[in-house]
Amino acid sequence: MAEITIPEAEQRRSTAQILDVREDFEIAEGMIPGALHIPMGQLQARLSELDPAVPVIAVCRSGNRSARVADALNGAGYTADTMGGGMIAWTRAGLPTT
Repeated sequence: MAEITIPEAEQRRSTAQILDVREDFEIAEGMIPGALHIPMGQLQARLSELDPAVPVIAVCRSGNRSARVADALNGAGYTADTMGGGMIAWTRAGLPTT
């Protein structure tokens, strides 16, 4: 699992699956446009919603949970990275949210 920067995530978001693993109450603060929301605790049950042929960028609030998720996805045969700094860094950079 690699930790990618906010600019790298912004650049790759049109060719990767953005997976937001935060809880429902955290999503209310906004998420990356086009991201798929699957809370970390539901990932195993909802894994089929991800395309294994498309790289995944895992996102959470600060980057801790998404790093664990990216490791798990890589272990399951996906290509996954985590976005360093999470949504805190994304919003600080002034990037769009929905």
